[in-house]
Amino acid sequence: MMRIDWIFHRLLDKLGARPAIEGRQSYAQCGEDLIVRFIFDSLRIPAPSYLDIGAHHPYRLNNTYLFYQAGGRGVNIEPDPELLAGFVDTRPRDINLNIGIGAHEGVLDFFVMSVSTLNTFSAAEAQALAEDGKVRIERVRKVQVRSVNDVLAEQFRQSPPDFVSIDVEGGDLEILRSWDFSRWRPKVFCVETITYSDLRNGRKIPEIAELLQDRGYFAFADTYVNTIFVDRQAW
Repeated sequence: MMRIDWIFHRLLDKLGARPAIEGRQSYAQCGEDLIVRFIFDSLRIPAPSYLDIGAHHPYRLNNTYLFYQAGGRGVNIEPDPELLAGFVDTRPRDINLNIGIGAHEGVLDFFVMSVSTLNTFSAAEAQALAEDGKVRIERVRKVQVRSVNDVLAEQFRQSPPDFVSIDVEGGDLEILRSWDFSRWRPKVFCVETITYSDLRNGRKIPEIAELLQDRGYFAFADTYVNTIFVDRQAW
């Protein structure tokens, strides 16, 4: 976990903002939650609602825990039941669903890797990781997969979540392609926009930014691993 960089404070001073995030810790991989916190402070939303797809851990490397601490509530999606148990214990105000999210509903193979952050529904992704020799496929689970729009309609009946975090190891673009933006327009997305590489030379996925830009979002920040997009209308 890290403290917000002093350069970011200088930027906030120039913008005339006196943020409430001074001294807060980041629970995200690269400080994404603090950047998103600044956006919601600017929008005067102290406790944003959220949908965390591929939530993995209730607070470690997690993009939404900071908002849970601030009094926000949301929905966490985690296909691995062992990982989901931590959310049930640590984040009881949230709705925690042991399912996968995809363009279509059904039961799919979920590949549980020896490094749990790399768990995936993509057989090709799992096989490529295993062939590299540094990560193993520990087991394959049968997991119920639901449409993102059905989950939104069920869990966010009145309004869309303010914030959506997507990190599903190879399926991020598929989820966004199926998203009904005419009905559900979150103010902020944080999406993993780089392929995994243990050599730190992953490939950026430009189709994600292109799709969201076409839907009226702009890239507010990029941390190399993730890109944060903001709805132009909300901003």
